[in-house]
Amino acid sequence: MTETGQSTDDGSLSAREIVVIGIVALAVAMGIGRFAFTPLMPLMMRDGSIDAATGAKWAAANYAGYLVGSLVASRLGRHPMRNLRWALGCVAASTVLIAFVTTPIVGGLLRFAAGVFSAWVLVLGSSWCLMRLARQGEGRYGAWIYTGVGLGIMVAGVLTWLGGEQSARMLWLELGLLAAGGVWYVVRAVANARDEPVAAVESTPRQDDRWHAGLVVCYAAFGFGYIVPATFLPTLARAQIDDPLVFGLVWPVFGLASIASLAIAARTAPTARRRRVWAVAQAVMAVGTGMPAFDRHLWSLAVGALLVGGTFMITTMAGLQLARELAPANPTPLLARMTSGFAVGQILGPVLVWLVAHPMLRGADGVTLTSLVAAALLLLTATWLWRSDRHESRAHGSDSIVG
Repeated sequence: MTETGQSTDDGSLSAREIVVIGIVALAVAMGIGRFAFTPLMPLMMRDGSIDAATGAKWAAANYAGYLVGSLVASRLGRHPMRNLRWALGCVAASTVLIAFVTTPIVGGLLRFAAGVFSAWVLVLGSSWCLMRLARQGEGRYGAWIYTGVGLGIMVAGVLTWLGGEQSARMLWLELGLLAAGGVWYVVRAVANARDEPVAAVESTPRQDDRWHAGLVVCYAAFGFGYIVPATFLPTLARAQIDDPLVFGLVWPVFGLASIASLAIAARTAPTARRRRVWAVAQAVMAVGTGMPAFDRHLWSLAVGALLVGGTFMITTMAGLQLARELAPANPTPLLARMTSGFAVGQILGPVLVWLVAHPMLRGADGVTLTSLVAAALLLLTATWLWRSDRHESRAHGSDSIVG
C-alpha cells in the first residue's frame, strides 16, 4: 500500500492528492458554479440587475440543467478525467460570463449550463476519486472530498458578505476568476494521471433493484427538502434587515456548518452504518427545513442554516458512498440516477412555491407550505432508511461511513 501523503513511483496520484483534487473540483463546481447564485440573488435584486421573477427563472434553469447533466453523466465514464476537466472549465467560464450578461435570456442559459456541468463534476469527480482511493485501499478518506462543496459555499458566501457593497457583477467576476484558479490547479494536478475508465474493484456487488430504487427516492426527497432553505434563506434574511453585512452572514454559516459537520463525521464515525448516518442527517435536516414555516426572525433563519448546512453534505456523502458500496464495479450509473432524483426533487421545490403563491390560490405563502411538505418528506424517508438498515445489516453486515 502506498503511503497516504506520497505519490507512487509510477507517477500515479497519492491518496492525499486525490482527496485534494476532489475537494477543489467540488468547491469550484458546486460551491461556486452551482450555489453562488443563492447569496448573489438578493444583491442582484438590490442592483436592479434582475427582479424576483427573473431570479426564480434563473434558479429553475439551473435546476433543469442539473437534471440534464445528471442524466447524461453516466455516459461519460469512459474518459472521466478528460470530461471532468472540460466540465470544470465550462463551470468557471459560465460564472465569469454572468458578470457581462445584459439580457435575462442569456443569464438563464448560462445558469442552465452551470447546472449541466456541475452535475457532471459531482458524478464524475465522486466516481473517479472514490474508485481511485478504493484501488489504493484508502477508501476511508473518501468522505473528505465532499467538504469541497461546503468550502466553496463558504468562500462564495464570505466573498459576497465582505464585498456586499460592491456591485453583484463585480462579485460574479471575482468568483469566476477564483473558480478558474481552481480549474488550473486540478488540470495541473492530474496532468500525469492516467485517464482510466471505471473498472471493477475487489468487492462483491450487491444487485438489489428494490434498494437502489429506494435510495433514489430518498435522495430525491433530500433534493426537495434542502432546496427551499438553500434558495431562499438569504432572501428571507434580507426581508428582515436590508444590510448585506447582516443578512449576508446566513450563507457563510450554511457552508461552515457543512464543512465542520462533515469533518467531524469523517473523523468520529468510522464504524457508523451509512444508512443510519443518512437517516439521522435527513431527520435533522427536516427540522431545519421546517423552521421558516414557523418563525422568520434572523435567529431562526440562522439556526435553520446551521441545521440544513450541517446535514447537507453528510447526506450527500453517505448517499454517494453507499452507491459505491452497492455497485462497486461501476458506481457511475447509480450515482447518476441518484443525482437525477436529487435534481427532480430540487426542481419540484421552487415549482411548488410558485404554484402555492399563484394568484389563483389567493397568494398563499408558498415558502411556508413547501417547507412543511419538505420536512414531512424528509422525516418519512429518514424513517425508511433507518428501518431498511436493519434488513441490510442482517443480510450483508455493517457498512461503515468512510470505508
